[in-house]
Amino acid sequence: METIILAVVIAVVVLGALGGLIVGSRRRKPLPPPPPEAPDITAPPAEPHVGDEAETPRDEPRRTIEEVDLPGGPAPVVVEEPPVVEAPEIEIPEPTAGRLVRLRTRLSRSQNALGKGLLTLLSREHLDEDTWEEIEDTLLTADVGVQPTQELVERLRERVRVLGTRTPEELRGLLREELLTLIGTEVDRTVRTEPEDRKPGIVMVVGVNGTGKTTTTGKLARVLVADGRSVVLGAADTFRAAAADQLQTWGERVGAYTVRGPEAGDPASVAFDAVKEGKEMGVDVVLIDTAGRLHTKTGLMDELGKVKRVVEKHAPLDEVLLVLDATTGQNGLVQARVFAEVVDITGIVLTKLDGTAKGGIVIAVQRELGVPVKLVGLGEGADDLAPFEPEAFVDALIGE
Repeated sequence: METIILAVVIAVVVLGALGGLIVGSRRRKPLPPPPPEAPDITAPPAEPHVGDEAETPRDEPRRTIEEVDLPGGPAPVVVEEPPVVEAPEIEIPEPTAGRLVRLRTRLSRSQNALGKGLLTLLSREHLDEDTWEEIEDTLLTADVGVQPTQELVERLRERVRVLGTRTPEELRGLLREELLTLIGTEVDRTVRTEPEDRKPGIVMVVGVNGTGKTTTTGKLARVLVADGRSVVLGAADTFRAAAADQLQTWGERVGAYTVRGPEAGDPASVAFDAVKEGKEMGVDVVLIDTAGRLHTKTGLMDELGKVKRVVEKHAPLDEVLLVLDATTGQNGLVQARVFAEVVDITGIVLTKLDGTAKGGIVIAVQRELGVPVKLVGLGEGADDLAPFEPEAFVDALIGE
């Protein structure tokens, strides 16, 4: 019996041990992972558009570009079309005759102080030495010059002594005769532009800068065109900035062709080309504007001499005009002497012969150079240049 109970206890213990081993082995085995669950799929957020916020679009009213306030910034660039360049309108210059009438009137208003002063002095009852000294001072102040003044005073004293009683008309006639004698009425004052054996006539214009040389060349072209002549302009003043542009503008206004070269180029080359073009085109006159920025005699002689020699390879010069500023008075005679030494001057152009100038410079410069004044200018107008007429000039000086 005890044996049976002992056997049963051992069997229970063995069974319990086996059960524990089985349960422990089961615990040490990893459990399989649970099956994956299906993920929740959501739609990706919409990409923002211009003007939208960076979030899912909402049903809101959209604004047009006109309704959106843009930040301040540079103004939009407006591209303008280039303006259409129109050809300059060709002007019809005033005829020479009408120009002379107008200039004579202006000269009479501005220049008769000399004549009136002389007539007042000569009308005194007694012409003593003091009066004659006043007459002499009046002539010198008017830029007549020392030698011409002495000659005029001597002749006036002799004529007044012989004449005796003097009426205003007699005094005026006396003064007119003596002034015309000094100026000269028999001198040929024609600007030579019409050679008999060939075309074109060649005119060279010289003078220092500031006297109105380029402007005078342009005005002379207008005078010639007004008289029915065809003209080519040679812009040989290559040293002064914009001189060629200035001359070309004058030419375009009256339909004259301008030959020009590079700035600071060879003036003689431009002059040569101008005469060549003039011959090929068959024009009547070639006007050559030369440089004036020549401070020494050597430079002046070299440049002007070279221009003259090169031009004369085509044909001889018909006219060399010296332009002088009448307002410089006796100082202008210094310039005149220098130019006369280096080039054969054939005529003088007196510019700015308005109220600030003194009429006596006409007498002085002719006496100094031995060549006549051929043209005068009285202002800045395009047609303020005219042939010089001694009778009209003297009448304007002493009053008609």
